[in-house]
Amino acid sequence: MKILVTGGAGYIGSVCVEDLLQRGHQVVVFDNLSEGHRNAVDQRATFMQLDLADKSAVDRAVAAAAPDAVMHFAANALVGESMQNPYKYFSNNVSAGLNLLNAMVENGVKRFVFSSSCATYGIPEKVPIDELLPQNPVNPYGESKLLFEKILRWFDQIHGIVFAALRYFNAA
Repeated sequence: MKILVTGGAGYIGSVCVEDLLQRGHQVVVFDNLSEGHRNAVDQRATFMQLDLADKSAVDRAVAAAAPDAVMHFAANALVGESMQNPYKYFSNNVSAGLNLLNAMVENGVKRFVFSSSCATYGIPEKVPIDELLPQNPVNPYGESKLLFEKILRWFDQIHGIVFAALRYFNAA
């Protein structure tokens, strides 16, 4: 299977890329290198330095990559920073992600894994947390992840993009 990994030069994305390659998949990595590192990307993967905010570049790159599935790890992920600069978080984590989803629709890509966050839950009512608890983010980072999950539900309903959202608690 050919899998496109956004944010593949970051911590979680690069580990995922390595695992996918070891399992025999072809991997294409998109990363703008704003927080990731080029040397973190396994040399067996195809690498494209790309900003998901550039819609026309994303359209061309997804068409050229022709993936069977997408794993979306590209995001800004600092809770404190999101409280100082919410625009950056909504722009990158929501708007830029929409460019990726649109390119998937245009190219018939129907499988999507989203790197979400436990921050979508906010302050939990009980522990342990399960998927049925209400999602009430308390910062722009968590809200941006929740908004994108909601968008994914619509893209599934309207365009048949099947997705899974991974809500990590601590990736380290």
